[in-house]
Amino acid sequence: MPLLPIFLLSLALTLGLMTLLWLYSLRIKNSSIVDIFWGTGFVIVAWLYFALTAYSPRNLLLALLVTVWGLRLSLHIFRRNHGKPEDFRYHAWREEHGKRWWWWSWIQVFALQGIILWLVSAPLLASMINGSAQWTIFDGLGFVVWLTGFIFEAGGDWQLARFKANPANKGKLLTTGLWALTRHPNYFGDATIWWGYFLFALPGGAWTIFAPALMTFLLLRVSGVTMLEQTMKIKPGYEAYMRNTPAFFPKFDKQ
Repeated sequence: MPLLPIFLLSLALTLGLMTLLWLYSLRIKNSSIVDIFWGTGFVIVAWLYFALTAYSPRNLLLALLVTVWGLRLSLHIFRRNHGKPEDFRYHAWREEHGKRWWWWSWIQVFALQGIILWLVSAPLLASMINGSAQWTIFDGLGFVVWLTGFIFEAGGDWQLARFKANPANKGKLLTTGLWALTRHPNYFGDATIWWGYFLFALPGGAWTIFAPALMTFLLLRVSGVTMLEQTMKIKPGYEAYMRNTPAFFPKFDKQ
């Protein structure tokens, strides 16, 4: 099956799933459930690509890597958000748009994130449809980059969750472990993972470079570092932490 029909099919599937999720969000009055679905959405799309392209061990590996990353992320966000009110970002939009939020939320939250998910998944499809049964150096590089990103993302989330679970740390900042290398190891790790997927797709052409570039931009300037830093600056000691620790790219030579 050619690339374009598969890619368009994944768009239809993604928007369909996002619409169902939107309808459920109206029932529970919580738009932040879209964050829980984010990782799982990529898992669904990856296996769609796998099913519609020729089988190869490298395609299976890529689908499994996406599954490990996506399900872990969804489970982590579910545990973090379970029993809590709607995320402040979506609640602010709900207050801003008032009575029209019920339909505007489909556009601003669910359809938009569905389109971003679809676009960012391009390296997965390009890798699977253009890949061969033979392993290449780019597969090895892609796996190493993916693993590095996964360690930063999953490790950073685990360290922060363990830190917050200790009542003695209430009101304190986590500045050790991966959090001593970068103020946002989870965001850095997430971006790095997508550059790993891009390396898998690189033998088929560099046209999918827009996908990891878009993810990196979003994590740096839109929904990640920039937004979170605005709320973190008011915490005691955070300005000193900012002076000593880079925001995104790790610094390994810290004294």
